[in-house]
Amino acid sequence: MAEFAEMEATEGLRMTWNVWPGTKIEAAKCVVPLAAVYTPLRPLPNLSVLPYGPLRCKSCRSLLNPYCRVDFVAKIWFCPFCFQRNHFPEHYMAISENNLPAELFPQCTTVEYCLPGEQALPPVFLFLLDTCIVEEELSYLKLALTQAVGLLPGHALVGLITFGTHVHVHELGFSEIPKSYLFKGSKDVTKEHILDQLGLITPGQQKLVTGVRDGLSAKSISRFLLPAVDCEFILSALLDELQRDPWPVQTDQRAARCTGTALSVAAGLLGVCVPGTGARILAFLGGPCTEGSAVIVSRDLSEPIRSHKDLEKNAAPHHQKAVKFYENISKQLVNQGHVLDLFACALDQVGVAEVKVAVEKTGGLVVLAESFGHPVFKDSFKRVFEAGDYVLGLSFNGIFEVNCSKDVKIQGIIGPCASLEKKGVSTSDTVIGQGNTIAWKMCGLDRNTSLAIFFEVVPKEISNALTQPMAQQFFFQFTTYYQHSEGKMRLRSTTVSRRWVDGAQSTEDLVSGFDQETAAVIMTRLASFKMETEEEFDATRWLDRSLIRLSSRFGDYRKDDPSSFSFSSKFAIYPQFIFHLRRSQFVQVFNNSPDETAYYRMVLCRENVNNSVAMIQPSLISYSFNSPPEPVLLDVAAISGDRILLLDAYFSVVIFHGMTISQWRNAGYQDQLEHQAFAQLLQAPRDDADAISKERFPVPRLVICDQHASQARFLLAKLNPSATYSSNSGVAPGGEIIFTDDVSFQVFMEHLQKLAVQT
Repeated sequence: MAEFAEMEATEGLRMTWNVWPGTKIEAAKCVVPLAAVYTPLRPLPNLSVLPYGPLRCKSCRSLLNPYCRVDFVAKIWFCPFCFQRNHFPEHYMAISENNLPAELFPQCTTVEYCLPGEQALPPVFLFLLDTCIVEEELSYLKLALTQAVGLLPGHALVGLITFGTHVHVHELGFSEIPKSYLFKGSKDVTKEHILDQLGLITPGQQKLVTGVRDGLSAKSISRFLLPAVDCEFILSALLDELQRDPWPVQTDQRAARCTGTALSVAAGLLGVCVPGTGARILAFLGGPCTEGSAVIVSRDLSEPIRSHKDLEKNAAPHHQKAVKFYENISKQLVNQGHVLDLFACALDQVGVAEVKVAVEKTGGLVVLAESFGHPVFKDSFKRVFEAGDYVLGLSFNGIFEVNCSKDVKIQGIIGPCASLEKKGVSTSDTVIGQGNTIAWKMCGLDRNTSLAIFFEVVPKEISNALTQPMAQQFFFQFTTYYQHSEGKMRLRSTTVSRRWVDGAQSTEDLVSGFDQETAAVIMTRLASFKMETEEEFDATRWLDRSLIRLSSRFGDYRKDDPSSFSFSSKFAIYPQFIFHLRRSQFVQVFNNSPDETAYYRMVLCRENVNNSVAMIQPSLISYSFNSPPEPVLLDVAAISGDRILLLDAYFSVVIFHGMTISQWRNAGYQDQLEHQAFAQLLQAPRDDADAISKERFPVPRLVICDQHASQARFLLAKLNPSATYSSNSGVAPGGEIIFTDDVSFQVFMEHLQKLAVQT
């Protein structure tokens, strides 16, 4: 898989199959979809940033790229997508074989254009605070916000809205005394109502005015959105004086929290003041919405908040209405080019499952934690604004387009984007995710934002088309037009080539191009999507059947002889991924709330391949006196009394001390000079865990536990149960057994081999 990682380092792209079957029938036999995971803003080591605009094909609008054939005498280039002849403009007339523009260099398959004459726009951050939380939580949140404002660039515009029973829009531009405008929490608001209430419309004015370009004065906008450098003191004073929602709450009731109305007001305010400019709503929620249009549970505490079982049985009376409300909010935000980020911190559910559609379609960030004082929230929130080696590189207001050769069509995208409903010749009739288009809106994106793009093969017009040398190659071009974190608009273009094979006769070629990690990630995204959109979809059965068909197609075996079954090295790890995926939080929702499941799936659908693989099959590293740190199998047999294990499950990082190690630590041996080696052994996994946390968003939860302690469950739940209470073999000294009825990976493979070789 190293060769695919190298390709990703230069292209930002990984594909399930890097060699494609030439017919639709052969593509269907491949079982794993023809798909790609593309990271539009992936940092590339030798990325060329060009200070001029791109050159486009006059027919299909694709950009000039290294795969274009060039006639240097006639000054003509040939588009590899539609074969159109295009003349170079005058400023390219000096072009020759020894004087090429950067976009024609063979190594420059990805280039970025910094478009000249573009005005730098300041980013906008609108903070939306829930005040129906206890004083301690509110103090944590206020401290985090004060630190964040200090980290913002001075020219960034900042606004503040607080909500509880009602919504308060704070006028930061009025520095004499604190001043805010109140919106009733139980009442729906419109853009006209917001304009009127905030005094942004003059009496008798007929036209709805929004933004500076439409006639709204900069002075009016600066009442509510001020540069960070000008409002830091005012905002700090406001936060210091901010109190809990004053409306009384009876002991048998929940607080009146109008989350939906607050988001409507926030979206409306940004739509009025800065439409089409990169802006983010950062919503901090400490409980469920109980007031207004987006209610997810009543105020009466006797009514429990919805569970997965309630959603399956349609016994959640508020769910569909709330989802519909947030779908409308997402459409409004997408039209405005604005992002919704969600920071949900509470011991109970807050409604992440309902807000998911708005966060996902706008490309927002999401963090779920137990408290605003928890390191998961504090460190993650700080990462949003911090500069340095691990900067997120937040960008705004993007448009993503895909162009491909005529024999390929686009089925859709699963990821943080919204369809722009721009149909083209490459649009497929089969829709997966956001489909029926060749262009998508990405209101928010960062250096890790990744899209899963699904393709299909179009039936060839000529049966022997693959015998022609030129026909064996096909192309993709991904273009991303976006507002860079520096404020200027940029256009990044990635052009890649892959080749066809006659699938019926070239199985070896197909196998050589199979990327196991990308295939596992694509199947996980697809299974998660189907579980949310298809009623009574059995993900485990679907995954099992897909794996059996893949094994029958690409395994080496004698019919009806399971012992003869073997996989090529290109497929060897894939069954492990599927085994762990079947047991993961993406498929097994038992013991997870709808909010947690929505959170896990949202993060999965925006992360790159390496991070997604860590979610599916965590990595396990062993530390001991006998050897340097080394990866070990994700198996209960890895547990030993004299070992420390480091589990990286993406959302959590677990440091697990074996029984002997924990006894030595409790005896204080690490503090004695003659046992410095033991102190270093204890410190090594801590250092590695810190390194993992620094480069990851959201920051993972750190769990430090001992063998046989209660928190050891965080490790045991992820391990292959090769030794259980029902196993015949005994437990090794210092080892462990798992109390579960789940089958082990060995039994799983035995059943797979038996079913794969059946005639």
